[in-house]
Amino acid sequence: MLQQINLTILMTHTEFLAIVTPIKDKMFRFARQLLISREEAEDATQEMLLKLWKNKTKIKEYKNLEAFSMTMTKNFCLDKLKSKHTQNLKIVHNNYQDNEALLQKKIELNDSVYWVTKIINTLPKQQQMIVQLRDVEHYSFEEIAVMLGMNETAIRVALSRARKAIRNTLVKTHNYGLS
Repeated sequence: MLQQINLTILMTHTEFLAIVTPIKDKMFRFARQLLISREEAEDATQEMLLKLWKNKTKIKEYKNLEAFSMTMTKNFCLDKLKSKHTQNLKIVHNNYQDNEALLQKKIELNDSVYWVTKIINTLPKQQQMIVQLRDVEHYSFEEIAVMLGMNETAIRVALSRARKAIRNTLVKTHNYGLS
C-alpha cells in the first residue's frame, strides 16, 4: 500500500514536470529580462515553479498554462522591482551563438547585440516587455495581450514604436558614432 501511494506521488511529480518543463526556460528568460540579474531571475523562476507546484491540482483548469505562468512571472518580477526600487539594472541578452563564424563576424555580432541591448534598456519598461515577449520569445499578439492585460492594438502600437526607436537609435549610432 505504501509503495502504491509513493508511486502516485511520483507520478504526480512526473506529470507536473512534463507540463512545466517546456515553459520554465521561457519564464527564466522573461524574468532575466525584467530583473537582469541571473541569480534573481533563477530565484523568481523557482518561486513561480513552487507556486505552480503548490497549486498543481488547479493546473489543468487553466486554458493556457504558459500565458498564466508568464503573467505570474511578470507580476512577481515587477513586484520585486517595485519593492527594491532598483533603477540601475541593465538588460543582457547573449542569445546568439554561431561557433563557425569568423572572429570578425563574431565581434560584429556581439557589438550589434550590445547596441540593441543598450538601446532596449532605454525604452519604457512596457515596451521592453513587449519586445522581449514578441521578438525574443516569439509569443503571438493575443498571448501577449493576455499576459500584459492590454489589447492587441495597443501592443502592436507599442511594439512598432519600440522597433522604430531601436532602429532610429541604431542607425544614428552607426552613422555618427556613440550616442
